[in-house]
Amino acid sequence: MGGATKGRDVVPDATESSAPREGLSRTRVLRAAVDYADANGIESLTMRTLAAELGVVPMALYKHVANKDDLLDGMVEVIVGEIGPTPASGHWKPDVRRRVLAARAALLRHRWSQAVLESRAAMTAPMLGYLDSLVGLFVSGGLPIDLTHSVMHALGNRMWGFGEDLFAATPPSETESFNAQKDALPARFPNLAAIAAAAIHVDPESGRLTGCDSQAEFEFALDLVLDGVERLDVRDGKED
Repeated sequence: MGGATKGRDVVPDATESSAPREGLSRTRVLRAAVDYADANGIESLTMRTLAAELGVVPMALYKHVANKDDLLDGMVEVIVGEIGPTPASGHWKPDVRRRVLAARAALLRHRWSQAVLESRAAMTAPMLGYLDSLVGLFVSGGLPIDLTHSVMHALGNRMWGFGEDLFAATPPSETESFNAQKDALPARFPNLAAIAAAAIHVDPESGRLTGCDSQAEFEFALDLVLDGVERLDVRDGKED
């Protein structure tokens, strides 16, 4: 009995040994790259680290992505693909607003994506498809094509869900000098100090005091542009 029991213990589970291992595909490679960047940052992503993450040799990746640039292009495509369809009312202003905020939500899920998107030398088909759908919301909602052209310029990067920060992020190595400069604001630069004080609010998630509410500031700037375009459209309509 003892020998028989021992024999059963060393027999591998048939379902485990025969389970097919998931093969590589472009979709799997790109998804793994996005997940890796989410967890570790885009700076540490290389073909070698990605291969190790997937448990393959680096050369295996080149069957699915031509090089690092192709990998980054594909990662952007994954992010753009996460911008799901938004309800269309037929009125350009609320439809565009929902679409842009959906893009922002997708990019905020992947904090590294803004830098990668801005670094692309040429737009890929999914990127062009997103822009085309955005233009379509303006035009199908009744905005003239020439005004649509102008508003796309006015939106700039906001059409992707992000805008330029008022101040660049402070590198960790410069924290001490930044704090010294901040302490000197009230005496030397009172107007800037007043703005900084007005921006302080309680973070609803952490309960800590923090600076600008980036979501509120983004929506404010977006609404400012869309409201202005709406007034231009109404004025032009009356003149006609």
